[in-house]
Amino acid sequence: MSHEDDCMDIADFYALKTGSAPLGSGAPAKLTVHDLGILRATSGKVGACDPFVNLKYPLVVRVPPGDFPVRVTVADVSEEQDGSHLREAYLSLVLSEADSVTVEAAPGPDGPPPPGHYFTVGVDAGTVAFVDAEAVKHCMPDPETWYEGVFESDDPNSWFSLMDADGPHPAGTANIVMPLASNGENVVLSHSGWGDGFYWLLQTKDAAGNLTGIHVDLAVVGKFDEEPDDGNEPPSNAEPAAEASKKSWVAKLLGR
Repeated sequence: MSHEDDCMDIADFYALKTGSAPLGSGAPAKLTVHDLGILRATSGKVGACDPFVNLKYPLVVRVPPGDFPVRVTVADVSEEQDGSHLREAYLSLVLSEADSVTVEAAPGPDGPPPPGHYFTVGVDAGTVAFVDAEAVKHCMPDPETWYEGVFESDDPNSWFSLMDADGPHPAGTANIVMPLASNGENVVLSHSGWGDGFYWLLQTKDAAGNLTGIHVDLAVVGKFDEEPDDGNEPPSNAEPAAEASKKSWVAKLLGR
């Protein structure tokens, strides 16, 4: 999306909106917004990540500690606008119901990126999520067990199965309590629009300058003259996750 300063044009930002928005081609897309439940963010350190690749090392944004709604904005990208081809356009953590008047790059754990740059969420398994970054440390089992023990198994509560289910949330999304959670600590997941890539992490503010939301822009709607990339420095605590090298199951996840 085009931008000349630290703030983007709020008129070209469509998270949490209904009605029509332009695709990159200029064609219209009908937007709908779906509630994915509450994210428990007790530590105030919200992680944005591809949960099947970098759950251990998300991009962290600080918010007031609390429980906040998560919503996904979905675009109908079909030529007929008949709902036959839907893509997720934004995943949003809603911090306030006040009207948002500005949108800008979200800061990382060490502050904002340089002017005109954005921290990005890297996606390699077609999924984005919000999670309490501190809760992951004590609410997930040994990472070596995650794939077969948590993500994909015969258990209908495996994460893949819950994302594929038609309810209680739209197919392709899920709100999942982590296996060792003692107080409802959870992760909220959504498919990532067109799939893999690097997606801007943005924040919105109200007229008083208070945060209203944290958003992953999945590059589906809006006026684009450049694409998100991975040219930004990763968060200071980022480390490569072992799961990133396991490509055999990524294709299975994206077979939709």
